[in-house]
Order: sequence, then structure tokens, then C-alpha cells
Amino acid sequence: MAESRSQTRSIHGFHAIIAKLRHDPEAVKEIYLDAQRQDARAKDLLRHAETHGVRVIPVDGKRLDGMAPGARHQGVIALVDARIRHVTLDDVLDTLAEPALLLVLDGITDPRNLGACLRVADAVGAHAVVAPKDRAVGLTDVAIKAASGAAETVPYVVVTNLARSLREMKERDIWVVGTAGEATSNLYEADWPAATAWVLGAEGEGLRRLTRETCDTLVSIPMLGSVESLNVSVAAGVCLFEARRRRLGA
Repeated sequence: MAESRSQTRSIHGFHAIIAKLRHDPEAVKEIYLDAQRQDARAKDLLRHAETHGVRVIPVDGKRLDGMAPGARHQGVIALVDARIRHVTLDDVLDTLAEPALLLVLDGITDPRNLGACLRVADAVGAHAVVAPKDRAVGLTDVAIKAASGAAETVPYVVVTNLARSLREMKERDIWVVGTAGEATSNLYEADWPAATAWVLGAEGEGLRRLTRETCDTLVSIPMLGSVESLNVSVAAGVCLFEARRRRLGA
């Protein structure tokens, strides 16, 4: 018998569900697949589900629409354990075999932006995304879908006090780099050590005062065109890939 909805949450889309099957298969309770999907992506999903003993239930597309109203579910929805594992900053940092590379988000309220940031973090090999409990969107179904599987592979650390967490990073010799348009040093001129936490705020609003004051340094991203700022996920990609590029070139 399927678990009650109070004990489960839904995720949808092939990327997100296959990533969940790969990295946390025990959390996947059952999968609902559009009976009309007979293509390669559906067959790949079925192979992963069979490997991990997860039941796949063929259903009518209209039922899927009712399970995820307004969502672009791609014809597949999974019910997973709703008890999202609580990951602490120490959990992440205590297991690292290389200098930390963290993405810290201050005041991101758009779930699609959060999802896109998780995708960037996954692509660059960041060790975690850190965000405050308050004044932030949280890992909603929309954010998980936008992450295209990265929400299942990148630890998402929620902290009660962001400034205090930044100070804890500094105590572990992690250099905290904030981004600000008015910073006198730009991304390509600035120096920083290998272990870094990159702190980005919401587009237009930027970093909160206390967050800004807690950073070791502030850098700007050179803007050569007419726009004044970048979407937070784009800015995160620019900064994190530059940080990774320097490591690879070291």
C-alpha cells in the first residue's frame, strides 16, 4: 500500500526522478508514468526503477495533470519520502577530501532561481549550497523540478543565522567572497585561496548589510554591456566556474 500523502512529496520530470533513483533510491516510493510514453527516456527510467525495485504505475496523462496541476511533469511523477534529510554545514565540511567550494545564497525567493543555482553548483562540483531558513524560498517542488536532478545530488544546507554560519566557515579557513556591483576589485583581478564560499544575493537587492560585512572580501563581475546586473544563477555560474578554473590551472 502506498504511503499517505502526509508522509510523501512529489517530484516530477525525468532528470529529477532518475537522479533520485541513482543517489537515494530508498526514498522513492512509487512512480507514475504516462502509459503513452514508450520512448527512450521512459525506457531508461523503467530500467533504473527495476534495478532498485521501485514500482512504476502506468496511468493516464490526465491523472498526472491532476497530481501536479500546472507543472510540466513530462509524463512522470514520483512519490518520495517527505522527510528531507537535514544536512548541516559540519556534515559537508567534515567529509571533504579537497578545499571547500560552497555557494551561499542570501535572500533568494524565486524557486526557479534556486533550482538553477543548484544546477550550476552540481555542474561545477560545488560541495553544497547554503541558504538561510528565513527570507528564502526553500526546496519546494518547483525548485526541485528546476534543478533537473541537482537537488538530489548537491547538499542543500539550511541555516538559522547566515552571518554566524559565514563566521563558522571562516573559522575553518574558508575564504568568504561576496559579490557586489560596487566592489572595487573585480572577479578576474581578485585573489583568493582554494577554499572559498561564494555569497550571492538576489538580483536588484544584493547582499544584506550584515552578510556583506561578514564577507572577507567583495568582488564585482565586469559588466561590459548595457545591463547592470545578472540573474543570480548566471552570476553564480560565472563566479564558481572561475574558481574551478583557477583550481584546475593551479
